[in-house]
Amino acid sequence: MTLPRSAYVNCDGFEVHVTEWGDPQNPALVMWHGLARTGRDFDEAAEALSDTYFVICPDTLGRGLSSWARDYTVDYSYRVFGETALAVLDHYRIGDLRWVGTSMGGLIGVTLAAGPLAQRITHLVINDIGPDIPEAGTGRIASYVGNPPVYDTIGELEAWLRENYAPFGRNTDAFWRRMADTSSRRTDDGRVTVHYDPNIVSQFTHHKSDLDVWDSYDAITAKTLLIRGESSDVLPAGIAEDMVRRGPRPRLEVMPDCGHAPTLASDFEIAMLRDFLAE
Repeated sequence: MTLPRSAYVNCDGFEVHVTEWGDPQNPALVMWHGLARTGRDFDEAAEALSDTYFVICPDTLGRGLSSWARDYTVDYSYRVFGETALAVLDHYRIGDLRWVGTSMGGLIGVTLAAGPLAQRITHLVINDIGPDIPEAGTGRIASYVGNPPVYDTIGELEAWLRENYAPFGRNTDAFWRRMADTSSRRTDDGRVTVHYDPNIVSQFTHHKSDLDVWDSYDAITAKTLLIRGESSDVLPAGIAEDMVRRGPRPRLEVMPDCGHAPTLASDFEIAMLRDFLAE
């Protein structure tokens, strides 16, 4: 069993928390989480793939153990997220890399693969996100991200996570308990809430262009895999089909019995990732 290591990287004055897995001498694999999540969401896949790759799973600014924004109207944007990603890669002296991104992490990967990392990202996995997101999907996410719950106990928060993230599909009890452990923080009065800055939702209003990245998508040349939850309201079937015909022309895999977004934690999903990343 491989154990994770916790590291903190200075990125232009921001402290970014990174969960590391495996031997730093191995090829690099970056796994980047979704909007209100943390790098610990990838524990199952990161542990399994660490036999082949040096896996790093950062917490985006404003999430988990990373710094919060100095100015949330500026810092919670793909531009700043991309700059911190580049600083993390520089810290580890990473050249070529593979990128697995869920939701927001997928779009960060898209913008980097079309821009400053165009010659360095060899394999790109886009997990349940597209260059154009329907308002129904962004509205649903914004409604809970911007209004985080507060409970008396971790157990209550875990129940909320299970209900609110039911579209993740079937996952083990251990997955949900870890999600509660790594998604919670105490408030000033000792109660329990989610481990992110509620202002991260401002990205939907202050940086609307971050949600329309077709130009970047069409410029990608990296080998690409597109994953979609069967009932996803963030990546509808029509947009996924458009993506298959455009840009990097990815292979599309549809995960049954889940919506937004597949957790990539099952044996089947991990095997799918392993096969693609080895191509």
